[in-house]
Amino acid sequence: MLEYKWTALSVTTVGAILGSMQGSALMIALPSMMRDLDLNFFFAMWIILIYMLLTVALVPMLGRFADIVGRKKLYNVGFAIFGLGSLLSGMTMGKGAVAGVELIAFRGIQAVGGSFLMVNSVAIVTDAFKKGEVGLGLGVNQVAGIAGFTTGPVVGGMLTAISWRWVFLFNIPIAIFAVPWAYFRLREVVEPLKNESFDFVGNVLLLTGLTLMLLGLTFIAFPGFPEIYTVFLLIGSLPFFALFVYVERRVKYPLIDFSLFRNRLFALGNISNLLNGIATGAVMFLLIFFLQGPYGQTPLSAGIMMIPFGLAFLAVGPVSGRLSDKWGSRILSTAGLGVTAIGLLFLATITKQTPYPYLAAYMAIMGAGGGLFESPNTNAVMTSVDPHKRGIASGVRTMLRNTGSMLSLAVSFPFLISRVSVNDLMQIMIYGGGVQDKAFNLSSFEYGLHLAFYFSLVISVVAMILSSFRPSHSPMAESRADQTNAR
Repeated sequence: MLEYKWTALSVTTVGAILGSMQGSALMIALPSMMRDLDLNFFFAMWIILIYMLLTVALVPMLGRFADIVGRKKLYNVGFAIFGLGSLLSGMTMGKGAVAGVELIAFRGIQAVGGSFLMVNSVAIVTDAFKKGEVGLGLGVNQVAGIAGFTTGPVVGGMLTAISWRWVFLFNIPIAIFAVPWAYFRLREVVEPLKNESFDFVGNVLLLTGLTLMLLGLTFIAFPGFPEIYTVFLLIGSLPFFALFVYVERRVKYPLIDFSLFRNRLFALGNISNLLNGIATGAVMFLLIFFLQGPYGQTPLSAGIMMIPFGLAFLAVGPVSGRLSDKWGSRILSTAGLGVTAIGLLFLATITKQTPYPYLAAYMAIMGAGGGLFESPNTNAVMTSVDPHKRGIASGVRTMLRNTGSMLSLAVSFPFLISRVSVNDLMQIMIYGGGVQDKAFNLSSFEYGLHLAFYFSLVISVVAMILSSFRPSHSPMAESRADQTNAR
């Protein structure tokens, strides 16, 4: 019979591919959705952002909830909710603002299911593999996620040729298969902490604070939105964060155990994770604009052109994950951030005249850097904590990564429109390569694009420096799989 560790890895890999592929496929499908449903740029952006906003807000509390209730139960629920959200999204019937609100709400349901999958996936894999094999398991799992994210534009382009609705409906048969498979094949390796309570007050405070902060950050990207409201949202989030820290330091069973950050490996690994999210979270978003605008590509061809990024990640990710079990994370993750910085430096030079082989090489460098960083860093963060706290650790890791991606989008978009109007960018999204020079000044667009990549480069260098100060190996002696021999 197949060892349990491989069963757990196969189930979580399906979840990783499903969630990551949806996000990138949706980016390619947006122009068709905007035309068919008569959506403006604001609704189009929020169809993407609502998923990120809710996962950032929900993942920490669901990580804690998983430690109490059990990871298997919540993982099954996640597949079911994600499938429901996909079905409703694919059946959107309204037009204009009505359709926009419907899709944002249905994508919110998807985000709830995706959060259940996201927060439990890493913890399930970490529990199932022995100490010396965790890096391999996480490497395969994360490579599957990036493979889904990279192939998403290609799949999205093909499905959009039929109808944009199939970008969502494509998920339904996968979810129908995954729910019973996960139910019958997964098991609870770590005994749920049934005697511990759920920090409801902390949940409300964190959810409110994050929502206000992220709303403020995303509204910065939309010119014309009153600045006073943005300032109010950002400042208004601070008291909730302060109260959250106050409450968490005093409750018996906190949502986020701040004592974990006394562990230097856990703290620096998560800070590097946050900064890497800020540096790279908007790269695909920016490249899609570039390829469908100045480069004059259709959505499908643009998706195909981005494959080198995923191939490089796929090649490096499992190897770095395996090596991290022997070498630790300091050298590998720090080197990965350095390679990412080199890739960003090259991307900051691209123009309409850049030959595609050069562009493909730049994207491959970015992918290699990501693969070199992600698996060792996740291995270090997850194995540096007690098995019973891996739900919390996974929630914190995912929250910080997604917060970084949100910040990346919020900051890069103003760079992109620094010399180009939002209306011109909207024309690019709707009409793709057919717009090119006619809708906007090409040099102005490239100027903003280069600024965004230079900003990401600086953040990546800072992350590399901080990462170099981490301990090389996890202080934890053994994983739960070592203790229970559950494989």
